[in-house]
Amino acid sequence: MAEMDTSSGGGHKKGPGVKKGKKLSTRVDLTPMVDLGFLLITFFIFTTTMSQATAMRLILPQDTDKPEEQNKAKQSGVITILLGKDNNVFYYEGELAPNASNWTSSNFKDIRDVLIRKKNSVADVKDFVVIIKPSDQCTYKNVVDILDEMTINVCKKYALVDISPVEAQLVEKSDNQTASN
Repeated sequence: MAEMDTSSGGGHKKGPGVKKGKKLSTRVDLTPMVDLGFLLITFFIFTTTMSQATAMRLILPQDTDKPEEQNKAKQSGVITILLGKDNNVFYYEGELAPNASNWTSSNFKDIRDVLIRKKNSVADVKDFVVIIKPSDQCTYKNVVDILDEMTINVCKKYALVDISPVEAQLVEKSDNQTASN
């Protein structure tokens, strides 16, 4: 603990008849302070809450009696978004026409306006469904960006689905046309 040195500090006098007291030196032992510090660190480590993992909130569909009706949606409220390479985005509304006449090219800048327009054109917001189909050439960042768009535009029903071979060919062909322009 603390010690005091009571040895004589050299009894020098200044002036006649002035007595000077002894100088006492102090030495503080900091070992208990270190122990206390480690006890406090340990206490705060054990009592703090760890940060919670953040996750995207998902709204899952309700179960139905017939499995074939589980994932059905009205074609008037469906928009399908396909992600290509080099930040290219393609979409079509409803089902893909046999001649791909409803196939449209876009980008991430304009896709928000497309989603807002489609959402406003649907009579019942519950019928609005977005189908997201990433191609093999799209990046992970593009998928995250389109999922962010779903959150920003409050799209409650969306699905991340595998791309069909016909759609993959259209995406590749459109990507090649965009690259050559």
